[in-house]
Amino acid sequence: MKGTRVRTPRRTPLAAAVTAGALLASLTGCVTVHGESAVVPALGKAEAAKVLRTFVERNNRANTAYDTALNARIETGALGAIDQAGLTARKKVRPQGNPDYVPLKLTDTRYLIPEQAGWPKFFVTDSRSNRKGQGRWLFVFQRDRADGPWKAAYLSVVDPDAMPEFARDAEGHVKAVPVGGASGLTVAPDQLSRRYTRYLQEGAGDNFATGPHTSVQRKQRLKEMKRTSVRNEFADQAVRSPQFAPFGLRTKDGGALVFFASRHHHKQTLPRGYRPQIKNPLVKALMSGTPKQSVTFVRMSEQAVTVPARKSHGKVDFLSRIEGLTTARGS
Repeated sequence: MKGTRVRTPRRTPLAAAVTAGALLASLTGCVTVHGESAVVPALGKAEAAKVLRTFVERNNRANTAYDTALNARIETGALGAIDQAGLTARKKVRPQGNPDYVPLKLTDTRYLIPEQAGWPKFFVTDSRSNRKGQGRWLFVFQRDRADGPWKAAYLSVVDPDAMPEFARDAEGHVKAVPVGGASGLTVAPDQLSRRYTRYLQEGAGDNFATGPHTSVQRKQRLKEMKRTSVRNEFADQAVRSPQFAPFGLRTKDGGALVFFASRHHHKQTLPRGYRPQIKNPLVKALMSGTPKQSVTFVRMSEQAVTVPARKSHGKVDFLSRIEGLTTARGS
């Protein structure tokens, strides 16, 4: 896994908060009987542990070689988009790979496996990693059909003190949250991407708690937009299923921990007669077109948030946000 951090407009645009670099092997667990209609566990705990073990082993090999092709086969959604772009850039800059890569180790893992009907199915792993910081690493693994592979769709790094308690059924399984209006949440999971991007773009809506990924980010943008030496423009784009499906787990308070994705554009235009200077080699590796006067950076973002129950009138609170540059266009 490559260490990254969420970027503000003034920072190097490629890296993310804690880059996944995560490569999940093309694993198949057991085929769920009657998975289209019966409410059954996504898979067993032993299978989930095997998925994670194989994931760690192949992740380490792929990150050493910057194997983008492998990543394209084994990751999906926002995590796949971020990692595939990052590996592509690093491979161009350093074709020989990264022999100094420190292997990822995940320990003290618990498996959050809901009972579900239909597809996609998902489960979540919650582990301690050997990377710097005290955050717990949560991977969301997704499977789109009974004979398909499990793929990593999201990575979130969450402060242990902020981790919610999950509701469980009589058998001890965590509970999946419906993504639509039946979720019982202040914002349904399938509306979070639209609501969040609208908030960033317009400041509209009061669903989100103040913090670095909401009110602070809007203030930073407004400051950047007032600069006279360069014109900064921002555009935020909601993403949808099936490519970027949201997933949620019910919490004991009736709310949910929800994982969702969004896409963000940042265009910088210099005065006539000035050319953008792109010094970061990883950004150059993802550049298309010629930056004669402007550059547009396109970033994918993956979020983990707690969403309160509708009756509580609480706010959506961000626990993790990981962002990575996927493309850059010069014009």
